[in-house]
Amino acid sequence: MSGLIVHEWLSPAGGSENVFEAIAGVFPDAERWCLWNEAGDRFRPVNETALARTPLKGRKALALPFMPAVWRHLPERDADWVLASTHLFSHHVRFAGPARDVPKLVYAHTPARYIWVPELDGRGNGLPARLLSSALKPLDRKRAQEPVAIAANSRFIADRIADTWEREAEVIYPPVAVAGFGAEPELAPAEQDRLDALPDAFILGFSRFVPYKRLDAAIAAGRASEMPVVLAGSGPDEERLRAIADRTYPGGVTFVHHPSTPLLTAILQRASALVFAPIEDFGIIPVEAMAAGTPVLANATGGAVESVLDGVTGAHVHDWESESELRAAVEKALASSPDACRARAQDFGEDVFAREIRGFVATHA
Repeated sequence: MSGLIVHEWLSPAGGSENVFEAIAGVFPDAERWCLWNEAGDRFRPVNETALARTPLKGRKALALPFMPAVWRHLPERDADWVLASTHLFSHHVRFAGPARDVPKLVYAHTPARYIWVPELDGRGNGLPARLLSSALKPLDRKRAQEPVAIAANSRFIADRIADTWEREAEVIYPPVAVAGFGAEPELAPAEQDRLDALPDAFILGFSRFVPYKRLDAAIAAGRASEMPVVLAGSGPDEERLRAIADRTYPGGVTFVHHPSTPLLTAILQRASALVFAPIEDFGIIPVEAMAAGTPVLANATGGAVESVLDGVTGAHVHDWESESELRAAVEKALASSPDACRARAQDFGEDVFAREIRGFVATHA
């Protein structure tokens, strides 16, 4: 059976792009489409929509009002099924020609957050965004009735789909490259020096340094447990994080800028526990940590609660402001078995995703 795979825009890196790449690997003969491609050769061959030939290419906020119409006016194609990887409007997709009436399937990273849950996405808080949201919600829900089946990337998102689109969705967790985090990384001499300079045991926070990632929670967990803290990554929130560290845990926090993948792997393997405080749709980083044998303190709200097993591969935290809860969560996480962590991570491997997305299409197309 021939298929068509569509995605929103394609950036050089990103979790949804990784899923799109994995889907394309499972269905190598399927034709690929996106609004525009800014990822160079990574996803080629890939077709772009008319937006890619306008000044709106790459300007997501300005292009957003036009996206639903663009997705409805794609050229003639002949295919047996269409699979949309969506976190905004790609599930609105409609091709002309024979492909117009074939089964449409959706892999949903989330219904558009800044339309449906603006409290989780600051882009939806402004007056223009709220006005646009009120106009787009009925249309988005209507288009979400068209797919013959929807898969969500977590139970958390399946529940959001039920609340917003009023549709049932099965759960297919996104693929995580777990194998590489269990192997011993090859470090350049300078990277080995950076690793050797870190404490033998520490609480780790890793992500982009932006406020909603809540890396300050790692500082709080380290302070509560009297353990050193390592923050790995980079981003605009660094100055604020350094100020918090200096004020609340002076001398207790080490920053590691722009760690390479091998150095990050080594840091994950050495860490005593990873702190993952944001409310995420799924959360790749906790699975990567478990693949390295490291337990996780995960937010008790969000997709990470589905991968991190409380008392087995880490701990679920309800109140990040409670020093006593953080101290108890660290103790619970440190009691977790590295082997249990690694075994749990295998449940989210790339091979599992490939098998499940292939079965999803075969069942519903």
